[in-house]
Amino acid sequence: MDSFLLVLLSIVFMTIILNTIMKKFELPTILGYIITGIILMRFYKVGLNDLGILSNISEFGIVFLMFTIGLEFSVKYLRSMKKEVFLYGFLQLLLATFIFGIISYYLFHYNLKSAIIIGASLSLSSTAIIIKILNEKGDLQKQYGRKALGILLFQDIAVIPFLLMISIFASKNSNIFELLTQTAISAIIVFIVIYLIGKYLINSFLKFITSFKTYEIFIASIFFIVVGSSYIAHSFGFSYSLGAFLSGMMIAETKFKYQIEADLIPFRDILLGIFFITVGMQIDFNVFLSNIFLILGLVTVIMIIKLLLLFTALSFFTQKRTAFKTALALSQIGEFSIVVLELAKSKMLLNDFTSQILLTSVVISMIFAPFIIKNIRFLTDILIKEQLEQNEYIIHSTTMKNHIIVCGYGSLGKIVCKKLNDKKINFILIEHDIKLIKEALELGILAIFGNAAMPSIIKAANGKDAVSAIVAIDNEEKLQIVCEALREYSKELNIVVNVKDILSQEALNDKVDHILFGPDLTASSLIKEALSCSAYTNPH
Repeated sequence: MDSFLLVLLSIVFMTIILNTIMKKFELPTILGYIITGIILMRFYKVGLNDLGILSNISEFGIVFLMFTIGLEFSVKYLRSMKKEVFLYGFLQLLLATFIFGIISYYLFHYNLKSAIIIGASLSLSSTAIIIKILNEKGDLQKQYGRKALGILLFQDIAVIPFLLMISIFASKNSNIFELLTQTAISAIIVFIVIYLIGKYLINSFLKFITSFKTYEIFIASIFFIVVGSSYIAHSFGFSYSLGAFLSGMMIAETKFKYQIEADLIPFRDILLGIFFITVGMQIDFNVFLSNIFLILGLVTVIMIIKLLLLFTALSFFTQKRTAFKTALALSQIGEFSIVVLELAKSKMLLNDFTSQILLTSVVISMIFAPFIIKNIRFLTDILIKEQLEQNEYIIHSTTMKNHIIVCGYGSLGKIVCKKLNDKKINFILIEHDIKLIKEALELGILAIFGNAAMPSIIKAANGKDAVSAIVAIDNEEKLQIVCEALREYSKELNIVVNVKDILSQEALNDKVDHILFGPDLTASSLIKEALSCSAYTNPH
């Protein structure tokens, strides 16, 4: 116990120091986690038992990641993204698996089973890194972001048959048909059990829990649902993450979706941090140093092949710039590749040297990925000139009353704040980007730094005494989360939003008071609707 506590303290200390440095130089914190893992294994000589404990904890990071992905995978959302998921996702996975499999079989002379496994593992990209960074950049709702998300969703689903394939390859049972039949029956049972629980129990259960209005009971209930669903799936021989994914899909159909998502993100990110630490801990530094040129060359070739394959395929369906950005975002190898490779190694389908070389290559590509995605616009501009896409989306406590809350200081939010200032109307801004907060404060705007979806932040803005809230956020997912939080906090608050499409409009109909939609939207229109509330009185 003492040794594990020492490891835990070392992890926390190094993570704080490294991630502080990363943020100082605007580098992704994922790198801090991976480097922490490398340092622990290289210099602190962490034992295998400690690694095993951390690996078990870190698996919850993937479980909660898959759960939050499931929250985005409702039937309605799937319908709107069927091309991105099933066409683009299938094409990417098929082409990459085939090409890498062919190269492994003919060029490196692996047997057919090993070649297929290598091809499958290298076809996957990092859901954890891509979604985290695209979400931070506000790019998930852009064209390339949606395509990347759709392909990642298909990859995450494909992990299940990949793991099944390895079990079949390693099976001593000559009757493959019998194994497939048993697996299919187990899969049907898991789907039916989780579907029935989701359809007839989860919604009623969550309504009952929320009636107590106790935050910690609500969070504990979500943990119970996620872990319980994971356990059911694992009991039938499937991964924990599949059960979490399915339970996310079930909750996606309920009104609790956005509140759950907002509440779970901090827990998910901490657990994902532990996952990336264990990724770094799995690098054998001696193997890396003795094969450094082989590994770096392998990573470069793999990423270029993945980039060219996906870019070529997507170019037939979308603009070259969008295709290139999507391909660039997905060019690295992902965390589920580690799962596939580890299982193949444990089943004696890959030898230790091949497994370690590939595993190290996966981690190195994941280290490169944040730099690529952070600079994706710059890299695309070098090769494909085109008009830049619009970006910028969208936090001290106040006793102000009869005021307007503005959520988001993006392009629209800035205009809204300027016009409110010009009209001498009391308002307070909530923004989670510290740079934008500094910009607003320099202009004399009363601003609160924080997430507008958190009840504590809305309370700090004195949401109970506010008469209106203007949600000026470009990111549709965040917009819905914030609107849900505002409505849960106050039933009387006059909520005004702008949306970009009819799908978003339909999703918000029962959550807000005024929805503005279309190209003629202006900041003045939002303010007009905010001031239409009869409760508003201008103290000036």
